[in-house]
Amino acid sequence: QAVQASTFNWWMAAFPGGAIFLTVFAYNLIGEALRDAFDPYLNKEGG
Repeated sequence: QAVQASTFNWWMAAFPGGAIFLTVFAYNLIGEALRDAFDPYLNKEGG
């Protein structure tokens, strides 16, 4: 019965999982932008 419910209601896990993924991705982008803005020792030439 649990297998039938999980295959039928896949969206009950997909939407919260997608929201968590987007939240983590957004925090990652914000963190990288803050590091680029405030790190004086960051080498912009990739070395």
